[in-house]
Amino acid sequence: MNWKEAEERAAKFLRKKGFKILERNYRTKYGEIDIIARYRKYLVFVEVKSGLQEFFPRTRVDHKKIEHIQLAANDYLMKNPCSCLGYRIDVVEVTEKGIEHFEGISL
Repeated sequence: MNWKEAEERAAKFLRKKGFKILERNYRTKYGEIDIIARYRKYLVFVEVKSGLQEFFPRTRVDHKKIEHIQLAANDYLMKNPCSCLGYRIDVVEVTEKGIEHFEGISL
């Protein structure tokens, strides 16, 4: 499965969980955020990882990647103020065996 199919599956999965997708592939000078969604009163910045199950694609989200997502999230919030209670960073792992959702990833 390619990255585009993985992101589409992740977005569909999140919608079923009650997330409202606001943006896809949001690009900044700090990097790209795969999915920006609203869940209840929070903004959620989602990194989608895919690949072979035995390699756990989620392990490719390291401290440096999280820092870049945080910088890109701050860029988004400056350009798109919202009445949110806060934000979090999630990782959605898409493999041939299914989808796993990891909420509130931090440094």
